[in-house]
Amino acid sequence: MRSLAGLAAIVAAASVFLYLLSTHLPPGPEQLQARGQDRGEDRGEDQGVRENRLKFPSDLDELRELADMLKFYKREHHGYVLLLFCSAYLYKQSFAIPGSSFLNMLAGAIFGPWEGLVLACLLTTLGSTLCFLLSATFGKQHVLHFFPDKVALLHRKVEENRSSLFFFLLFLRFFPMTPNWFLNITCPVLNIPMPIFFFSVLIGLIPYNFICVRTGSMLSEISSLDDIFSWSTLAQLLAIALVALVPGALIKRYSEGHLKVDGMDGNGSSREEIKKERKRR
Repeated sequence: MRSLAGLAAIVAAASVFLYLLSTHLPPGPEQLQARGQDRGEDRGEDQGVRENRLKFPSDLDELRELADMLKFYKREHHGYVLLLFCSAYLYKQSFAIPGSSFLNMLAGAIFGPWEGLVLACLLTTLGSTLCFLLSATFGKQHVLHFFPDKVALLHRKVEENRSSLFFFLLFLRFFPMTPNWFLNITCPVLNIPMPIFFFSVLIGLIPYNFICVRTGSMLSEISSLDDIFSWSTLAQLLAIALVALVPGALIKRYSEGHLKVDGMDGNGSSREEIKKERKRR
């Protein structure tokens, strides 16, 4: 109970901080205020609209709307937008909340492809490390209680690949053997050393982050269907595909001769566990 109370206190404090940061906005740029006046809105209504829009995007329309608004803010309040984005990203990663792909695309749309990529890689690694530490401090027994079979399978595979542990973790990051959030909370239970965990996240998620960030950057630049089929856009899509395929192919080739990953499906369960579950049904 003490561990749950401590974790709840941290989640509550982080939630309050993020809420206050997202609701106490600085004055908007002149362009944003002028757009609100053109629509017949007074300043108070425009402020309310901006506050309501500051939420985690759940689809591409919300993503583009949020990116458009934050671009206006970034022109005069770059530091505030950066702090807000970093805080929201770390909040999701630290507490194992799905949806990092939308935030990666938002990074590309707001900060551009290269600054957004660096930002996404750093925040992914830092957020995953915080999640690792939270799990190690508060959640080990709960992870074992709620996911006994999956933890047992991962533990067996980690021990089988202990001599190539770093490349095994890279393999799990490149391919969806287990969700990233589950790896983050399980690695402390499996006694994965912090440096190996840190660099496996930093390197292993570069292709995924690049794809999401570059996609977000392209979406922010596309204004019509004709833009999608331009030579420039097609070349960028080809580059994205290569970045996604080449590292994964190299890791997979290495795994064939050095890693033992047989018996795991896309959800991190063994084939024997799947058969048992089917018999129960």
